[in-house]
Amino acid sequence: MIERRPFAALGGADHGWLKAKHHFSFARYYDPERIGHGSLRVWNDDEIAPNTGFPPHPHADMEIITYVRQGAITHEDSLGHSGRTEAGDVQVMSAGSGIRHAEFNREPVATTLFQIWIEPSKSGGEPSWGAKPFPKSDRSGRFVPLASGFADDDEALPIRAEARVLGATLKAGDTAEYELGAERHGYLVPALGSVEVNGVRIGARDGAAITDENVLKIKALEDTEIVLVDAA
Repeated sequence: MIERRPFAALGGADHGWLKAKHHFSFARYYDPERIGHGSLRVWNDDEIAPNTGFPPHPHADMEIITYVRQGAITHEDSLGHSGRTEAGDVQVMSAGSGIRHAEFNREPVATTLFQIWIEPSKSGGEPSWGAKPFPKSDRSGRFVPLASGFADDDEALPIRAEARVLGATLKAGDTAEYELGAERHGYLVPALGSVEVNGVRIGARDGAAITDENVLKIKALEDTEIVLVDAA
């Protein structure tokens, strides 16, 4: 089953410096039908104004993956980590037993990103942070793991969950497949362009909540950039 969740119908908030759309219940947006999807708990579509950002705040027991679509995000945390993650690249923070971090857009243009939260397989543990470039050319025509809790995905950033975050880029008319498994929960969002997923049309920044599908067959209706979560 594939449920399309149109971008225009998502919950959201406009704080001036931050314009956010929420695929799942988050902050003041609550929908009892959209608490999560398997171990996936948050998928926020954020636009952060230049020279603004999130001041230091705490997290615990969550895997937080940031996929930058435009601009860049600068991270600082209570363990002394800092770094700047650019468009197309990914950062991961395993909050573990507890960490404080801040995220700022220090760029002269708006930064847009997906922030994805996945429940860890176990609570606690030492917090960690990491970032890595993922050239779009390397994922042309195929899904590439960007963050993963599976040892075989040794090129992906590690997370502490039985889940993967994957990316793919397709030219209009191209196709790709992904073996999800009927027991898994998939959530797919085109960052750009529109696609068909097993015959269901999904537009740019729409969500596709996927259950009971062994194989995903994706056809690009336009040039597209796709992010997919495969979660327990």
